[in-house]
Amino acid sequence: MLHRFEIALADVDRGVYADLDLRVARHPSEDEPYLLTRVLAFALEHKDGLAFSKGLAEADEPALWVKAPDGRVLEWIEVGAPAPDRLHRAAKLAGRVVVWCHRRPDLLQQKCAKEKVHKAEAITVVKVPGELLDALQRRLDRNNKWDLSRCEGRVTVVVGGEAIEAAIETMPLSPAPE
Repeated sequence: MLHRFEIALADVDRGVYADLDLRVARHPSEDEPYLLTRVLAFALEHKDGLAFSKGLAEADEPALWVKAPDGRVLEWIEVGAPAPDRLHRAAKLAGRVVVWCHRRPDLLQQKCAKEKVHKAEAITVVKVPGELLDALQRRLDRNNKWDLSRCEGRVTVVVGGEAIEAAIETMPLSPAPE
């Protein structure tokens, strides 16, 4: 299924302002919270060169990435709770790795603490609150129009005149070694 998202983005924290017009294909195995997390990640990570990959259809690709003209992966952005070996490989390939986690980031951190993950302390985990996803899921349609803003870590999504607010937390995948 194809969803369209027209997003007026005002990311005050990063100084990024843009009008995004996204057509996002939903893989048959993808649930709505995952889809919404992908869209939020795209908008709140927005920069030149950011693109959706083939994602779930291609096991060796992240949900989003930024690639250099020569094909090198500059940024690897996952959604969900990827396996530690996947993050290990991503951290060796890309200069920046981020995981947008919509379910239990603490479990992801615990799982990765038990295995070797290259530069785990440099990998950022973004916790997307379930209440935000639940509210967006109730308003999800084939054509979606959002006013999305972030200021001081708080995200506001205005959908159909209704404002949905939540705090988006970031944390390292693992603490820095002592």
